[in-house]
Amino acid sequence: MRNLTYVKGLVISCLLLSSTVQAGSLEQAKRLHDRIAGVPADAATLAQMQTLIDSGNATAAAELAMQHPDFYRTTLKLFSSAATNRDEDVFEPLNDYSATVIGLVRDEVDFRQLLQTDVLYVGADTLGLPPYQSNSNEHYLALERQAVDLARYLEPRSQSTLNGIPSEAAAGVMTSRAAAKAFFYLGTNRAMFRYTLMNQLCTDLEPLQDITTPSGRIRQDVSRSPGGDSRIFNNRCVGCHAGMDPMAQAFAYYDYQFSDEDGSNGRIFYQQSGTLNATTQSRVQAKYHINAGSFPYGYRTEDDSWQNYWREGQNQSLGWDNSLPGEGAGAKSLGEELANSAAFAQCQVKKVFRTVCLRDAESLNDVTALQSISERFTTGGYVLKQVFADTATYCMGD
Repeated sequence: MRNLTYVKGLVISCLLLSSTVQAGSLEQAKRLHDRIAGVPADAATLAQMQTLIDSGNATAAAELAMQHPDFYRTTLKLFSSAATNRDEDVFEPLNDYSATVIGLVRDEVDFRQLLQTDVLYVGADTLGLPPYQSNSNEHYLALERQAVDLARYLEPRSQSTLNGIPSEAAAGVMTSRAAAKAFFYLGTNRAMFRYTLMNQLCTDLEPLQDITTPSGRIRQDVSRSPGGDSRIFNNRCVGCHAGMDPMAQAFAYYDYQFSDEDGSNGRIFYQQSGTLNATTQSRVQAKYHINAGSFPYGYRTEDDSWQNYWREGQNQSLGWDNSLPGEGAGAKSLGEELANSAAFAQCQVKKVFRTVCLRDAESLNDVTALQSISERFTTGGYVLKQVFADTATYCMGD
């Protein structure tokens, strides 16, 4: 394993050398700091980074840049914010989803925990801010208004305690308040699955359409003859729903409950064991049974068990982990399934590349670098901070 990591490190170093020959070390240091922290370095830091680059240790220079508070307060906040809302707005206010991404990166936690952990990050009690509330974002708005140093003052807390859900129902950012507000709001809970694919596996449903997937678990609300033409269902609708519906069933016990018109003041809800939804007389939320008359013979959701039909057919290309069963119950086990895919790791690297290189991959060198950095990410414990360092040093000579 050590030899493999060493070789991958050499590959990245060679790619770095080929990409930086056109820029001097001072210019490289400046660009490296600007792109990582989003602000210029002071003279002393810039000189130290230049010395490190001249000595062949650009990674250490990148790590020095990541000590700046604005790496967390600005770069990581913008990196994570688009995933917290349906409009993919990078200027969305700080919230428990984006703060948790920032905290996981700072603490160098295995980033696969993003979709599984019973942790949310909040501001330290010593700050004297409004406390975290399960029905308000005021805590994070105060953090942002006061430009708090998130590298120093973010602290992990049990989200099951904060939001009153069981630990086994906590699934990282998917069960954060911000995600619930964006993706459990009204609808059918399919949005949580779709946007998790888009934001954490870098693919929408369209490229995953596979009309050969068994359709037995498509819900009742999907007409089998839209507009009176069954060919539309067989050649289009089934391509997405046959794979999506069995996995989105993992969210059957979740909802977003709110008291105002736009859902600003609301909280995540989980139907706990021993309680029943008044409409369905089960733990399944009523949104899973809406429009059942569209096709009464379709699948009726009775629990939160899920199955990944995409482990067969063309969507094997997402790189599912064969050590996992490919089925389970609830959001946490689904998060494990998604986070252990090759697509998840590759997506994080692509997003970091776009953040610090300010562009998508354009050349064969870029593609090779992405592959090498992805492999180092997966074999090195899924530490996303290392991906930022590797990617920033690769393109600091652009």
